[in-house]
Amino acid sequence: MKVVVVESPGKIKSINKYLGPGYKVLASFGHVRDLPAKDGSVLPDQDFEMSWEVDSASQKRMKDIADAVKSSDGLILATDPDREGEAISWHVLDVLKKKRVLGDKPVERVVFNAITKKAVLDAIANPRDIDVPLVDAYLARRALDYLVGFNLSPVLWRKLPGARSAGRVQSVALRLVCDRETEIERFISEEYWNLSALLRTPRGDEFEAKLVSADGKRLQGRAIKNGEEANRLKTLLDGAAYTVDTIEAKPVKRNPGPPFTTSTLQQAASSNLGFNASRTMQVAQKLYEGVDIGGETVGLITYMRTDGVQMAPEAIDGARHAIADQFGDRYLPEKPRFYSTKAKNAQEAHEAIRPTDFNRSPDKVRRYLDADQARLYELVWKRGIASQMASAEIERTTVEILADNNGQKAGLRAVGSVIRFDGFLGAYVDSREDADKTEDDEEDGRLPEINAREKLDKRKVDASQHFTEPPPRYSEASLIKKMEELGIGRPSTYAATLKTLSDREYVTTEKRKLVPQAKGRLVTAFLESFFTKYVEYDFTADLEEKLDKISAGELDWKQVLREFWQDFFAQIEDTKELRVTNVLDALNEALAPLVFPKREDGSDPRICQVCGTGQLSLKLGKYGAFVGCSNYPECNYTRQLSPEIGAEAEANGLNEPKAIGADPHTGEQLTLRSGRFGPYIQRGDGKDAKRASLPKGWKPEDIDYEKALALINLPRDVGKHPETGKMISTGIGRYGPFVLHDGTYANLEAVEDVFTVGLNRAVTVLAEKQSKNGASGRTRGTPTALKELGDHPDGGAVTVRDGRYGPYVNWGKVNATLPKGMDPQSVTMEQAIALIVEKGGKASTGKTKPKKVATKAGGDTKKTATKAKTAAKATTKKAAPKAKKTGT
Repeated sequence: MKVVVVESPGKIKSINKYLGPGYKVLASFGHVRDLPAKDGSVLPDQDFEMSWEVDSASQKRMKDIADAVKSSDGLILATDPDREGEAISWHVLDVLKKKRVLGDKPVERVVFNAITKKAVLDAIANPRDIDVPLVDAYLARRALDYLVGFNLSPVLWRKLPGARSAGRVQSVALRLVCDRETEIERFISEEYWNLSALLRTPRGDEFEAKLVSADGKRLQGRAIKNGEEANRLKTLLDGAAYTVDTIEAKPVKRNPGPPFTTSTLQQAASSNLGFNASRTMQVAQKLYEGVDIGGETVGLITYMRTDGVQMAPEAIDGARHAIADQFGDRYLPEKPRFYSTKAKNAQEAHEAIRPTDFNRSPDKVRRYLDADQARLYELVWKRGIASQMASAEIERTTVEILADNNGQKAGLRAVGSVIRFDGFLGAYVDSREDADKTEDDEEDGRLPEINAREKLDKRKVDASQHFTEPPPRYSEASLIKKMEELGIGRPSTYAATLKTLSDREYVTTEKRKLVPQAKGRLVTAFLESFFTKYVEYDFTADLEEKLDKISAGELDWKQVLREFWQDFFAQIEDTKELRVTNVLDALNEALAPLVFPKREDGSDPRICQVCGTGQLSLKLGKYGAFVGCSNYPECNYTRQLSPEIGAEAEANGLNEPKAIGADPHTGEQLTLRSGRFGPYIQRGDGKDAKRASLPKGWKPEDIDYEKALALINLPRDVGKHPETGKMISTGIGRYGPFVLHDGTYANLEAVEDVFTVGLNRAVTVLAEKQSKNGASGRTRGTPTALKELGDHPDGGAVTVRDGRYGPYVNWGKVNATLPKGMDPQSVTMEQAIALIVEKGGKASTGKTKPKKVATKAGGDTKKTATKAKTAAKATTKKAAPKAKKTGT
């Protein structure tokens, strides 16, 4: 019996069935080891020695695999056919060697591009050794990503509070999004006019022609700049006689595109199905691993992480047979089509994404799939079969028309297309992103019968005003396309990169477009100012090319790391002398449109409108950046770092306090203001003035005296609890509206409930909360540990816990609340350390303050960790009494 190790448990049943009783298939569940999320996992001073860690779940799986290997006749590593799959096989083999369970048992590596019986049996019949250069490329990539993340991110934490992390590919992708936003902000719209005439043939058919020349000059697009010029030309056309000058009908062939790669599948799924990149890969993974069809689990598509565009010969034959059978012989070209990619640094090591059997048409398998699986499979099937179909035959007709107004002449053109044979369009039509379309891309309609030299009647002349539009924001699909064109990242990384940008709150998605947030733009501006080289597109693409050469055995991976680290470490060291004022000056300049949005009155956007003399500038606070006045503390004007917030504040007159009325109890004036966290109500002046932020959903223009008074006087007393006699109150906190009694909080459904809820309802809400907590067994004194992250670089466990006010990160006595919206289960050690650093807490054990988190990957980290552990042991030994011997 031989043990076969695959990545996903979803493959086990199918592969076991294909191989029979002589094999035992087990899953690694993806990677079994990773670099610990702490300093010292990669040691440049020790020639990039890497320390790997097996998590608790993987330890159990590796034990199962090791136990099976002990009694087996050999090991077959059948992880996925890509760089990551090769790395997983290497990790599994290395762990098993360390466990000393292999002995002299044979070890084979096999890959199959599809989960079908033929693909699996062919792979088993043709084993090979682990591809060492491919593993080296993985090691180099993993080390590079670690060194950038764990050395650059702490620089951001120190110099740019509120920033979360930086990454080798992540930061360059973010720069693309931010650069596009800067283009949009600096775009100056220009006016232009289009003229067209509705004409009628002698047979009574009407068609439209566009003005293309006048006064003997060709009018290039947007050549007519103003209404005066447009009206002059309209007058010429209104009084002109029209004659057909020439007609040219030209046959045009349109060829199909290649089958899908990872990036083109993600783009097409976004355009056609509305899927984001992550959703596309999730559904594709299921189609690849297999679906139950009539009692048999069958893989429906080939491996979905690839940049290859060619199909295997047997797949091409299958597609050609299906074309002849389902579409007819005319749709089958004389010879098969072959494709090569145009993407920069493409590997093309694997097939394109295609159906495993073209005879399984979407209609035949739809009933076995859920809605998303059916739609994605149909997309893959149609694109795959279209790639081998005949070209579409189109007749494109161009009509040139002469307009003559008493010797003043102009030229017009009408274009029409007629599909004479649909060819591959009968199976698949590309649906491009709206953002990529222009006026010139609109499909030409069919023209009526028009003859040369015949006269045409003018029905109407239109002159339409237009303004140039800024470039569109990236969608996920168009960003992936751009990254692929530049050679940034790899097919398997695109979805993860986009998810990271979203999780870090650097980018949000609005109407399927990626919008950079203030913290994302700050990070990009900082990196462009002080780490320019490492966010350059060419540098990142060149590094990817070096990684590809490593995988081809052309470069030594350690030498690539040495060259990178030498310059990168020097750059990190230089930032130690960087002052905050240097950072702010650079960011003020780089982010001028964001920090200082233009004002409607044309005044200097850098002058404070409250005091009239101070200069506005970026300020860095504990929770991130904001805009403040240089005359602080005399002038305490602040606002959030957002052009929308700034513009909204000015539109509502909030750059200066807006008087609302006096508090009847104190006589102090109530004012509506705008601050770094948005609009708020303030009672009185000075340091002792009370402030209350406007709740979510409340707009400044809707605030009247009653609302302002109710808000500023929170918390509101509702009445005494009938059982305890203690006061029940309501208020608005970080997690929304609440009711409070004797230290117990309970959520209210709406903000308005804070001002209207009565005693009976408040008692009921509190009782429901108490009952719920009682049922779950939770108490205030025992916060639940949701996730264990490992040891802090300075010693002590770091955990994610669920407390009274929501989830938080705990390290010793330091508790750092998770940002709103962050999933406790997705928190990484890197994120946790960032929150702990921001919190600036005391030591976790004893009286010794924890040392500053190290950022240099070297031997100092080990010394620090050793000292911390020694101190912890000493404290424990001193505190713990010796156990008495009891005897038995």
